[in-house]
Amino acid sequence: MTPNAASGPSRRNFLASTAAVTAAVAGGVPLLSACGGGSDGGSRDGTTSGKDAKELLPAYVAGNVVTPDIPSKNGSAVGFTSKLDLADLKTSVPKELGKGGKVTVMSPFWGSPPKDGNAYYKAMNDLIGVDVVWQNQDGNTYDQKLGAVLASSEVPDVVVVPGWNMTGKIPSAIIGKFADLGPYLSGDAVKEYPNLAAIPTDAWQRSIFGGKLRGLPMPASYVTGIVPLYRQDIFEKEGYEVPRSCDEFMTFAKEATNAKAKRWACLDMKWTAFNAFGVLSGNEKSLGWNEADGKLVHRIETEEYLEALEWTRKLFAAGVVHPDARLGKSNAADPGPKFAAGEFLVYNQDFSQWWSRTAEQAVQNPEFKIWGMDIWGHDGGAPTLWAQNPAGIFAFVNKDASESVIRDVLAVANVTAAPYGTKEYMATNYGVEGTHYTVEDGVPTKTEQGNIDVMNAYVMIASPAPTIAHPDFPEVARGQVEWQQRMGAHTKKSTFYGMQIVEPARWTNLSNDFEQLEDDVVRGRKKIGDMQQAVSDWRSKGGDKLRDWYKKLLDENGTAAG
Repeated sequence: MTPNAASGPSRRNFLASTAAVTAAVAGGVPLLSACGGGSDGGSRDGTTSGKDAKELLPAYVAGNVVTPDIPSKNGSAVGFTSKLDLADLKTSVPKELGKGGKVTVMSPFWGSPPKDGNAYYKAMNDLIGVDVVWQNQDGNTYDQKLGAVLASSEVPDVVVVPGWNMTGKIPSAIIGKFADLGPYLSGDAVKEYPNLAAIPTDAWQRSIFGGKLRGLPMPASYVTGIVPLYRQDIFEKEGYEVPRSCDEFMTFAKEATNAKAKRWACLDMKWTAFNAFGVLSGNEKSLGWNEADGKLVHRIETEEYLEALEWTRKLFAAGVVHPDARLGKSNAADPGPKFAAGEFLVYNQDFSQWWSRTAEQAVQNPEFKIWGMDIWGHDGGAPTLWAQNPAGIFAFVNKDASESVIRDVLAVANVTAAPYGTKEYMATNYGVEGTHYTVEDGVPTKTEQGNIDVMNAYVMIASPAPTIAHPDFPEVARGQVEWQQRMGAHTKKSTFYGMQIVEPARWTNLSNDFEQLEDDVVRGRKKIGDMQQAVSDWRSKGGDKLRDWYKKLLDENGTAAG
């Protein structure tokens, strides 16, 4: 399973959901992923850090239009647990900023795109004062379309680029093809667009490409997006204690597993093991490096990495892992039906599934209750967790766009970045009341037309600060935010956190084989010694030179991690 495929479905489910969690879309999974690759041209390619970035970053002005029920803490999203009252929705864009121009937008889309001129598009364009024309492309093959368009002379006014598509030559094309938004957004200039000014600074830091502020971000919580999800109802029925160490998890797993009764403890817990043992993030290449005692160390070189694999291997060897995962299917197929059937009790997956599993089982299986375990330190102490990047999807403006087009794009973004609890947020995420959604008992529900028209379109231009709101299941929203807050208290930022880095092309495939080798080791097909040999080979084939390259980059640019 590739990183893109593993993390993609949760993003698509999120974007199509009727209870939007604007934090989840950029979550990702802790795998070795390719997110760089341009030319070998120097450390300035796509990299601007703390000491040079300040003059480029927009001023941060916290929004005061809506007060969340649960404020952000330790890098968490803000949370809303109250029912929606449409009569009480606030207005965050009091005057139309668009000047009536036409803006073409190319964006990934999962599902069947709605017809042009539909009621949702028309209502949004009327609200913004801009004629947005969508050029939706299949999200599953978007990287191919993106590469072709960026290599051509026919680039739309706006192009959306998800972080998982920033491979090959695309990062270099971003620097060459898209406009510097600094003159419109840097410093106090952003105050003309209050909802953009309320986007956290870390997300803007991630929007610097090639020394210029080029991207409009979709912010995300920096807390890990991977949660050990478990069947709380079965735990309570059987009297299982929620594990607080790796030994406790093994004890639970052996007690819970009964192959004859078709029940196993878990799926592949490798991602949780990485967190429990404090392994550096594999979410993006640059996050896999950290400076310790004056030396840059890669995640695969650490003892913690091998210890996490060995513990996961022991789970497989003990027979407590569901057979699907032993065959390598743990992340290739939807685990939902077998989880709902109680065939396994714990799995680790994207944060968004906490809500989506709850929603899908609410009617047909009312006893079902899914919850998130706190990540434990392997020895029972506090875990050491590593931050993921604070934005993962970006919209860029064509460098040949006129000032009027750029300002119309920013007018669009200022509406789509409106906070939860505003008229603009409801319009962006739900469409037109009565046509696209109805509200019963404070819970908005999309109509059939809403599920056709109101999909992942305008939210791709820019989004508000990470937000979790499930008026249908407020206890899940509270649980998710509080989980992020507790885990955020144990989260550190590695050396290259928040920086856009384009690795030299000659090393872009250096780590490609490690994910498969990890899976082979934990399933007993390979040994820890094979991994140690692979790490030695990685060093000699370019890992040590790549370390030197990163060190030079660090010396020249400093760190963005605060």
